[in-house]
Amino acid sequence: MRKVLVLEDETNIRSFVVINLKRAGYDTIEAGDGEEALAQIQKNPDIKVALLDIMLPGDMDGFEVCRRIRAGNSQIGIIMLTARTQEMDKVTGLMTGADDYVTKPFSPAELTARVDALYRRAGGSPAALSPDEISQPPFLLNTRNRTLEKNGRRVKLTQVEYAIVKLFMDNPGKALSREEILEAVWGREYVGELKIVDVNIRRLRVKLEDDPQNPAHVSTVWGYGYKWDV
Repeated sequence: MRKVLVLEDETNIRSFVVINLKRAGYDTIEAGDGEEALAQIQKNPDIKVALLDIMLPGDMDGFEVCRRIRAGNSQIGIIMLTARTQEMDKVTGLMTGADDYVTKPFSPAELTARVDALYRRAGGSPAALSPDEISQPPFLLNTRNRTLEKNGRRVKLTQVEYAIVKLFMDNPGKALSREEILEAVWGREYVGELKIVDVNIRRLRVKLEDDPQNPAHVSTVWGYGYKWDV
């Protein structure tokens, strides 16, 4: 079964999400607070996607749950659920390791589409015609294992981050627009905002660059997008 964790303290909202995910063919694992969510992740290591509400009871909010999941698992896909519309909440969620966010109220179709897209990336395989390795010193990308090394040391990437790096390394030196990156990584059906590209690039620079403030590999093409320099 395709397992999805649903962390939401409001029972009616959680039931709404669970019913619609089950209709879409997912096996849902429910949690009402952060501690329960982390325990369910430990009990169900085959969970591929987690939906995390930001506002939770107790001392642990959704941001902290996201951080703790990411500390032990870079592969699981994470979507933040929030009723708040402030830009900082969205950015904070993405910077703590989330792959996407959905603002309440959301439609069942939108939520299912987001989960479907993220599940495909979290559980997907590299294209059959891709080489097993792409070497662009100091980086080595293994498309079979979906891993990246820099100077021989493993760089922990989320599935979205891996997809962005793969896109860059497939197109070295080419300026890619934000729209191109969004469509290639999140899919044509994605109905979110372009800023999700910028936040993920910012997060990638922290992991890949010696000096993220002066990037040598992921450069900005002002007013357009980004370019991979090798």
